[in-house]
Amino acid sequence: MKQSVERTSRWAERCLKAHKNGNKQGLFGIVQGGEYEELRKQSAQDLVSLDFPGYAIGGLSVGEPKDVMNRMLEYTTPLLPEDKPRYLMGVGSPDSLIDGVIRGIDMFDCVLPTRIARNGTCMTSEGRLVIRNAKYARDFRPIDENCDCKVCKTYTRAYIRHLIKANETFGFRLTTYHNLYFLLNLMRQIREAILNDNLLDFREEFFERYGFNRPDAKNF
Repeated sequence: MKQSVERTSRWAERCLKAHKNGNKQGLFGIVQGGEYEELRKQSAQDLVSLDFPGYAIGGLSVGEPKDVMNRMLEYTTPLLPEDKPRYLMGVGSPDSLIDGVIRGIDMFDCVLPTRIARNGTCMTSEGRLVIRNAKYARDFRPIDENCDCKVCKTYTRAYIRHLIKANETFGFRLTTYHNLYFLLNLMRQIREAILNDNLLDFREEFFERYGFNRPDAKNF
């Protein structure tokens, strides 16, 4: 791991020297170090000294328990400049987005919402919904009755299930659109909660409603 961190720092220097499009692109340094605080600190110090436009935190959400990821975020994020964007790589589940923001993360990316959409799994205000299941064959409600995206305004669970069971790509496009809208709306709600100084209350309410507080809660 130490050798990998040192290699990352060398790559970062080479990237900065080779980068010719700085007026149009923001090149981020990627902090590594696994679950080792001393390596995270060294990696962050190396990259901050190079003065990148922004900083990413990598090497998390790769199978470690959520509490380990959150602990590493709590340690690593304060090591990065507050006036530059901080980006957590490969995280896209609703609970991790909220927990990441609480720990100072500004940006995320992940294939999760589109990947599970192609399997017929939808994110809703009441938890995950696997729309290909037989119980939705005659369910004429929208994917999420609390969602105002154009998919939920226009199409029923039964119709979308039919499309997916028939392997029609339009069905996967609809579930993909909905999941992306859901997460964009979640981030809007998080920003509002920050402005209203009630982010921790929002977290508790969301986790309770979504089912993350249940012992049998299913992660994506």
